[in-house]
Amino acid sequence: MEKGLFKKLALLLTYVIVLVAVIVKLDAVGGWFRGVIKAFEPLYIGFAIAFVLHRPCNFFARLYARGLKGKWEKTARPFAVATSYILFLAVVAALFSIVIPELIESISSFIGNLNTYAANLQEFYDFVVDTFGLEMLGDMNLSAVINENISRLLSGVLTALTTTIPQLITTAGAVVGAVVTTLLSLVFSVYMLAGAPKLIGQCRRLVVHYLPKKVSDMVLEVARLSATTFTGYVSGQVIEAGILGVLCFIGMCIFGFDYAPLISVIIAVCALVPIAGAYIGAIVSALLLLMIEPMQAVWFLIFLVILQQLEGNLIYPRVVGTSIGLPGIWVLAAVTVGSSLLGFAGLVVGVPLAAVLYTLLKRNLHKRERKAQKADKEKPS
Repeated sequence: MEKGLFKKLALLLTYVIVLVAVIVKLDAVGGWFRGVIKAFEPLYIGFAIAFVLHRPCNFFARLYARGLKGKWEKTARPFAVATSYILFLAVVAALFSIVIPELIESISSFIGNLNTYAANLQEFYDFVVDTFGLEMLGDMNLSAVINENISRLLSGVLTALTTTIPQLITTAGAVVGAVVTTLLSLVFSVYMLAGAPKLIGQCRRLVVHYLPKKVSDMVLEVARLSATTFTGYVSGQVIEAGILGVLCFIGMCIFGFDYAPLISVIIAVCALVPIAGAYIGAIVSALLLLMIEPMQAVWFLIFLVILQQLEGNLIYPRVVGTSIGLPGIWVLAAVTVGSSLLGFAGLVVGVPLAAVLYTLLKRNLHKRERKAQKADKEKPS
């Protein structure tokens, strides 16, 4: 038997054995895979933080490099990293110091007036039943239903807190683990951000020298396209959510809507989710206002539609730039599939990942069409 044929048969047999083992022990393999992902969690969270701060860090590095000369020029990158993290932590601290107290006050006020809101909702429900002749639904007591569900929820929480000590210990362990993961992620992100130029150069050298030229060119092109798409999308969504939340808060204060801080935060957070986020935020906010006064909810929906059109058509294109070039149907598909597979992380990475795949497929299709057209022209008539 030829040596090459024997090697191919050995590789095929190994592949079949591994495939059968994976299928038979699918649960064990899945648990091992989840364990590996969990072990590397600080690493990829740190990469995500460094990726978000990479653009402002480069800006500060160029700024400091122009001002620092001679032996101080090497300190431009460390100063830029420190400035980026100080600015990031300052923004987070400012948001928490401003938003959290307002949210607590709004939520406390909402819970305190819940009986009044339930009565208002019951009155609106009775009005709808009488107006449209829905006598079959007239016996429903919304106030009793709301109060019963709230009481059941509170009693369940109290039972869980008072009778399940092991759960409290597990929760405490999870909190400690989350704190440790966060600190490790920050440490990894600092190292990645400080050494970003060197790390990028090393990765590029590995790809160029260990892969065939055609493959390395394709890998580098995909990496550049992915970095550009993800950077533009993430920064665009965050900026859009921040602008929309601030404008919503200002408008609600001007027009005298209730719970402006709470609803503005809901609108801003939901704006991070493409397509569906706008509808989710509007529905949740309108339901909160509906329990206070039905007409206030109607006027709020009108205000929010006008605000989203203004922000989406005038402010967002000028501040963020053009879209990522992905048709709406594929954005919806990316959100649906991404959220089903990866949860919240899928909502964040699904759309830019789909945009990268869409762009690569479109480029490859155009390349094939040009080759086909060239072949048709070269055919003898």
